[in-house]
Amino acid sequence: MVQYGLIGYPLGHSFSKKYFTEKFEIEKIQAEYLNFEIENLDVLPDLLEKHPDLRGFNVTIPHKQHILPFLAKQSEEALAIGAVNCVKIERHASNYQLIGYNTDTYGFRKALLNFIPPGIKYSLVLGNGGAAKAIRYTLHQLGITSLTVTRTPRSGQEIGYTEVAPYLADHLLLVNTTPLGTWPNIADFPPIPYEYLTPRHYLFDLVYNPENTAFMKRGAAAGAHVCNGWGMLIGQAEAGWKIWTTDLAE
Repeated sequence: MVQYGLIGYPLGHSFSKKYFTEKFEIEKIQAEYLNFEIENLDVLPDLLEKHPDLRGFNVTIPHKQHILPFLAKQSEEALAIGAVNCVKIERHASNYQLIGYNTDTYGFRKALLNFIPPGIKYSLVLGNGGAAKAIRYTLHQLGITSLTVTRTPRSGQEIGYTEVAPYLADHLLLVNTTPLGTWPNIADFPPIPYEYLTPRHYLFDLVYNPENTAFMKRGAAAGAHVCNGWGMLIGQAEAGWKIWTTDLAE
């Protein structure tokens, strides 16, 4: 049976297996979706050898950048972003090559445009990992200037969490790309000054489990609009499925 999967560590929070398993059942697709909870990607070649029917896999925290050295090719977007969350496996007899894509940008763009009104010009991106790279890339494509908020700012395009307050006057979109608040650590949240938020602000959390995160709850309490990452997940999953099953993305 053809296989697809998810690689990351840990994977207790992930809904991808449930999503694709239900998709396969509803659409009567003869395939299965497996979780590969891998802390170190050094075992990836062995995994691919043991699963010859694996045709593609998603990549999540913390491997969206770790996967890059294993790839034979990358899409233009993945190269520009510097992170990959979707891999297509092309097999030829006993050989294979891995092709990397970034579908986070497609999923985020689709979900974001359904959430924010036109006219937002400035945003704060919380976190600086692989997901943040895709978010900043997408915001740039949409004409929204982004400023990264991180615990250890290293450039003029980054600030620390203690420096956020003055920027909230005109940075009306805040995107949480960190895993803070993800199940089971649902009480965690990014340490921003929530008391400065207003009904003019829009908080987008890439976390989707739980459905209503501590970040979202605190924003909503201040009157801000909030959205979780479920719509983004669906969008990037749809894009990944298209990549795995057609040649249109080549």
